[in-house]
Amino acid sequence: MTPLLELTGIVKLFGGLRALDHADFAVQPSEVMALVGDNGAGKSTLIKVICGAYAPDDGTMRLRGAPVSFAAPQQATDAGIATIYQELALAGKMSVADNIFLGRELINRRFGVPFLARRTMRARAEALLRQLDVHIPDLDVWAEQLSGGQRQGLAIARAMNMDADLIIMDEPTAALAVAEARKVLNFITQLRANGKSVVLISHNIQDVFQVADRVTVMRHGAAIAVRRVAASAPEEIVGLITGAGQVRATFGAGHSGQSRQEQLESEV
Repeated sequence: MTPLLELTGIVKLFGGLRALDHADFAVQPSEVMALVGDNGAGKSTLIKVICGAYAPDDGTMRLRGAPVSFAAPQQATDAGIATIYQELALAGKMSVADNIFLGRELINRRFGVPFLARRTMRARAEALLRQLDVHIPDLDVWAEQLSGGQRQGLAIARAMNMDADLIIMDEPTAALAVAEARKVLNFITQLRANGKSVVLISHNIQDVFQVADRVTVMRHGAAIAVRRVAASAPEEIVGLITGAGQVRATFGAGHSGQSRQEQLESEV
């Protein structure tokens, strides 16, 4: 299967600092791929390359099998990649529907005069929230009045309204109570059921094992291992993150004909 997104040999330099060192990463269609690693492992830099905030110094990126490069985040958004940062970037004093359509408002014209198509936007917002099973009884309430789980659901609905095929979520359950975190994990499962791919960045390994199909482990700016969740265990992933689990650093012998991703998945 052709990956939805595939990065090969990505290098990112900041002066003398090599933030990404020939990093490889791939996400399949309708897959939840977790991205884990200690602080400074390169996760945030890799995501910023994907979303167009950083230009790589070397390496290639393919989207739906075609080479791509993004000079700005808007280009990544237009290509179907949405990023939901931990801060969410919601407009606190705007309604639920207005947040979903922020910057993409629908317009009706009467005698050449533009008016917001509020009825259409409200109906679309209700449909998106229903599709995600996000329960917000009053769509006129300000975003700042929502619970943490509702705010995450609202941010996801906004990403879906952008018609994103790939949704990147940065620590979506951080600082949430157990019940709210469970709702967010359900949202992620629902996205996959709707045919979307998700990159889940998380320090919570239990969350990763609840919803992810595969997990990519980063250390020192490189992807050192890819594991299928069904064939791994939290203890193995923690060992890879910390360095307690040993992964061979070379990929030559015994891997003829394999892609780099296949090599990473086969490493012990």
